[in-house]
Amino acid sequence: MEAYCLPQFQTVDHKRCLISSNQGTHVPIQNPSGPYCTVESSSPNGSSVVHNSSSTVSFPSSWSPMSQQDSKPYPPNPRHSPDNAYGSPISGSCITDDVNDDIRHKLRELECEMLGPDSDIIESIESSLHIDTNGSSEMDSWRQIMEVISRGDLKQALIACAKAVSDNDLVMAQWLMDEVRNMVSVSGEPIQRLGAYMLEGLVARLASSGSSICKALRCKEPPSADLLSYMHILYEVCPYFKFGYMSANGAIAEAMKDENRVHIIDFQIAQGSQWVTLIQAFAARPGGPPHIRITGIDDSTSAYARGGGLNIVGKRLSRLAESFKVPFEFHAASMPGTEVQLENLGVRPGEALAVNFAFVLHHMPDESVSTENHRDRVLRLVKSLSPKVVTLVEQESNTNTAAFFPRFLETLNYYTAMFESINVTLPREHKERINIEQHCLARDVVNIIACEGMERVERHELLGKWRLRFAMAGFTPYPLSSLVNSTIKTLLENYCNKYRLEERDGALYLGWMNRDLVASCAWK
Repeated sequence: MEAYCLPQFQTVDHKRCLISSNQGTHVPIQNPSGPYCTVESSSPNGSSVVHNSSSTVSFPSSWSPMSQQDSKPYPPNPRHSPDNAYGSPISGSCITDDVNDDIRHKLRELECEMLGPDSDIIESIESSLHIDTNGSSEMDSWRQIMEVISRGDLKQALIACAKAVSDNDLVMAQWLMDEVRNMVSVSGEPIQRLGAYMLEGLVARLASSGSSICKALRCKEPPSADLLSYMHILYEVCPYFKFGYMSANGAIAEAMKDENRVHIIDFQIAQGSQWVTLIQAFAARPGGPPHIRITGIDDSTSAYARGGGLNIVGKRLSRLAESFKVPFEFHAASMPGTEVQLENLGVRPGEALAVNFAFVLHHMPDESVSTENHRDRVLRLVKSLSPKVVTLVEQESNTNTAAFFPRFLETLNYYTAMFESINVTLPREHKERINIEQHCLARDVVNIIACEGMERVERHELLGKWRLRFAMAGFTPYPLSSLVNSTIKTLLENYCNKYRLEERDGALYLGWMNRDLVASCAWK
C-alpha cells in the first residue's frame, strides 16, 4: 500500500500553502514550516495534481493515500482575505437577518475585549454558529475558546480545533487552525512539536474531507540509509522497541528450551534486529544450540528502509549465526502480512513453531474495515499450525474503531507521552531529532487523524481487545517467565526513571509516567 506523509519540515518559518478544491475555491493555509505549494484535490478525472513552479514543490509518496470521498470547499478566512479575493462566499449560515441584534453586539464586544478593535474574525465565525435568540450557550463556548487562545493553551486549542472539524464547523476550524499555527513548532517543546504534526493531520482531513489530498501532500522520503539511521537512533534512545523484542524473545527462548529444531515465523521482520540476541542466547544454551529457521515476512515499505529486499536480512542473520556456530536457515516471504497464506510459510514437520507479531497486527484491517477481516483470519491461520508459542507486542492505544474526535483525543494523549519521553533522552539540539520524529512517528499521527477506511492503516487496539481476538481464535495465555521481567527491569536502569514496567494478568506493560505505551504477552 502506498504511504503518505507530511510536507518536509526543514524550516520553521510560516509560509503559505494554497489548496484548490474541486469547486475552484482557493484557500490560504499556513503550513508551520512547509514550502509554498499549490494543491488541487479531486480534480474532474479524480486525480490529485501538484503544480510545480518557481515557488512550488511536489511531495513524492511514501504512505497510503486518503479515502476517495468527495471533496468539499474549504471556506476562505476573511482574516487573510479581507476582500474575499478567492471568489467563494461563505455559505451555510444559520443566522438570518432578524437575529437578535444584541447577540451581534455582544460578539463585537467580546471581539474587542479579546482581540482588539481591528479584528474581523467574529463576523465570519458568527455566520457559522447556530445561535438561538438568547445565544447564551454559544457565547459561553466562544468565550471559553477565546480564553484558551489568549493564555496560549495549545493542548486545549488543538482539542477545540478537532471538535470543530468533527462538527463540520469549517469556519471555526480554520480560524482555530490559524491560531494554532502560531503556537506550534517542530523545534519547540514536546506538545509544540506534536501539535505541528497533529495540525497537519487536521488540515489534510478538513481540506479534502477525506479525499485524495494526502496523495498530493507527500513528502520526499529521505535516502534509505538516512531513514535506517533515524530508526536506529529512535530504537536506541527509547526502550519501547527493545522492550517488545526482549519480552517476545524471552517467551520464545523459554518455550523452545528443550527443542532441537526451531522454526520462527516473523510477520514483520524489518531489519531482523530482534533475532540477533535470540541467536546469541541459543548459541549459549547448555547442550548446544538448536537448528534455527526463520521465515521473514515483510513488505515494500521496510524494503525501502533497508535499501533492498529480504535477502539483506537473510545474509546478515546467516553471517551472525555462522559466527556463533548456530545451524541456521532463512526463508523470505516478501509480501504484506494480510496476503499471507499457508503455502507462504514453509512449515515443515518435526519443527517446533514460534510465531512473532511485534508491532504488526494493528496494520491489518478487521471486520470494521473489510469483510475479509484479515486481522482475525491471520490469527486463525496461525492457530491451525499448532504453534508452541505466539508472541504479541502492540502499542497500548485505542484508535481502531473509535470515531474521529475520541480518536484524536487518544492520539493526543498517547503521543504526548511519547514525545515527552523522546525529549528527555534525546537533546532538543540533536541535529537529527526533527527527522526522527517526522519520519518515524509523525506519519503515523497524520494517518490516524486524516484517514478513514482502508487508507487508515494505523489501527491500534488495547490489550483487552487483543485478548478477545486471540481467545476467539482458540489461543490460551502463555505466561511470561519472571526472568523476562527481571531482564527488562535491568534494561530500564539505563533510561530515565519516569519509564515504568508493570506486570498485570500475565502481560507486561511499559509506560511513561502514568500512561501505558506498549504491551507484550504470549499465547499458545
